[in-house]
Amino acid sequence: MDQKRGMDGFGAAALVGFAAILAFNQVVIKVTGGGFGPVFQAGLRSVGATLFLLIWMRVRGHKIPPPSGTLFWGLLSALVFSFEFICIYTALDLTSVSRASILFYSMPVWVALGGHFLLPGERLTTIRMAGLALALGGVALAVADRSSGAASLAGDLLALGAALGWAAIALMVRVTPMQRMRPEAQLLCQVAVSAVVLLALAPLFGPLIREPRAIHYAGLAFQAFVVVGLGYLMWFWLMTIYQANSVASFSFLSPVLAVLFGWLILGETIGPQIWGALALVALGITLINRR
Repeated sequence: MDQKRGMDGFGAAALVGFAAILAFNQVVIKVTGGGFGPVFQAGLRSVGATLFLLIWMRVRGHKIPPPSGTLFWGLLSALVFSFEFICIYTALDLTSVSRASILFYSMPVWVALGGHFLLPGERLTTIRMAGLALALGGVALAVADRSSGAASLAGDLLALGAALGWAAIALMVRVTPMQRMRPEAQLLCQVAVSAVVLLALAPLFGPLIREPRAIHYAGLAFQAFVVVGLGYLMWFWLMTIYQANSVASFSFLSPVLAVLFGWLILGETIGPQIWGALALVALGITLINRR
């Protein structure tokens, strides 16, 4: 399939839906943390997603072994994937959904910065550099806010580390032989390896089991089958069609929706500094990805 340089209606609709799923997922992770330790929860989610993808690929008749010359990059991306989810699950265990989401969904900022050096045709212009400065200002404002009772510097830094991991994967899909792998194969490699890595490391992050109830098991199912099994599969597929920064640009909706979901569902208190940080990040990402 030829790469589409501009975003069309189908891509926009798909990415808006993906942004809403990801935003709601932050709330689901936070709630599910009441039943399972953060990294153990992430590992269980990867196990469920692996089973889903194996069945999906079997039904669709897709080959599971990756193309020659791509296995190394698939395994490397899987390790980055594991790092990303250790960071974001632990961050959401330590801090509020609103704070973690603003920092985690700064991912397009880091994609734009890396793309300037790695992706031809995606260099930073004056407008995009202004957007980068605004978004980075928003990140700094969110980290500097200590007024919230849920504020945690460790949680903030972990959420930022998760954003960097996500951005690294987005760039790897475009600049390495990984682009020859089918989206299902990319994701299967990542969730299968991360299942082993995360479950092995989970005991280092505290008790594995807390007080699991039906809602916590439902949360695991949502993460494995809806978010990872379908959502990320769609994201990887869209990355093969549209520009990396075009796909990443729609993620500015996710922190906005996540902050709203955190307020509506979890009753989180959001101060003016967090709203200001959110506005700066959203505006910055819009300018970064302005055509």
